[in-house]
Amino acid sequence: MVLVKNIDIFTPIIDEPEIQGKIAACNVTNDIFAMNVPEISGMLIFLAISTRTPIEIAEGILKGIKYFVEEKINSKVVGGHTIYSEWPLMGGEASGYVHKDSIIRKQGVKRGDKLILTKPIGLQAIMASYRLLKDFPEMLEHYSKEELQNSIDLAIKIMTTPNQNVVKTIHSYEDFSFIHALSDITGFGLAGHTAEMLQNSDLSAIIETIPSIKLSEQLSHELGYAFDDCYCHETAGGMLIAIDNAKVEDFTNALTSNKISNWIIGKIDKVQPGLVRVSKNVQNLEITNI
Repeated sequence: MVLVKNIDIFTPIIDEPEIQGKIAACNVTNDIFAMNVPEISGMLIFLAISTRTPIEIAEGILKGIKYFVEEKINSKVVGGHTIYSEWPLMGGEASGYVHKDSIIRKQGVKRGDKLILTKPIGLQAIMASYRLLKDFPEMLEHYSKEELQNSIDLAIKIMTTPNQNVVKTIHSYEDFSFIHALSDITGFGLAGHTAEMLQNSDLSAIIETIPSIKLSEQLSHELGYAFDDCYCHETAGGMLIAIDNAKVEDFTNALTSNKISNWIIGKIDKVQPGLVRVSKNVQNLEITNI
């Protein structure tokens, strides 16, 4: 058995303290799940707040983290550390145990692999609209406020949904060697994390389908985010899975039966080492729920 640990410190993305706590906890623990570790043994919380921060905000963040860890992933908070800082920071350290042969790393793709994604992208633009609606609503007057709010609600759902059930689906197979590489989608964006999968290989990847939160493509174009190249930043995004083509149908059916959204978004080929390209005929799917 090996111990897998991750440390992650997060800056605020939303004003509601409890939701922010849940997002921070999801962001910390998803990196453990991205190593194919099915259970979190415990989490240590890190919180940095200003001396002027109202106590109910600090309590709300801690309450959100505790709720996520206990109720969403059936683990526990085992301690932590708090400091004073002019800029609020939150996150912590999460740990999990797994047999060393069960670890699936970011690298290891094979030619012909299909790429599966379990959450839509587009969080950067949608959360920018969250801020604009509060501070500069006139900039979004040409959008339906109801549609924007629905997309913001979906973004929050994405950022507070753990990837644990994806790992449990993988472990439901006695032999899951057909999964060659695994990553979660966070700060480097879909294309950036796909590029990580190609390191130390002579292979390339093509993205043929982009599932994205409704309105995120249009907002990205208006706000200057790199949507078309799939380099928009994500937070607590879905799992990116490189899987043997022969097992794609069976595995996607298993994900669906476990109520996990999933899309086949592309494949691994051999055009130019390390190259990630978006197809000229890419299919953009607007997603309204997961």
